[in-house]
Amino acid sequence: MRYTTNKGETFDLEKDFSSPERHILQKMLIWQEMATSVEVFRRKKAEALQAGWNNSGPIRESRALKSVVQDLEERLALRLRGEH
Repeated sequence: MRYTTNKGETFDLEKDFSSPERHILQKMLIWQEMATSVEVFRRKKAEALQAGWNNSGPIRESRALKSVVQDLEERLALRLRGEH
């Protein structure tokens, strides 16, 4: 599966992300739809990175993960402003 950000960066979720990072992305995709504020989204991201996959410990945020999560955050902000 591929993910393209609003800035035009394309990532292959199978090749560009480790299994723990894909787990974080799954959580963030859900929180992008559920969060009531950008602050809630950021807090959930921090919690997910700290807990890791199956509470295995912290995950270091790669450049690819950071780009996709930032894009999700921007999409959340648009949704909250009613501009989705």
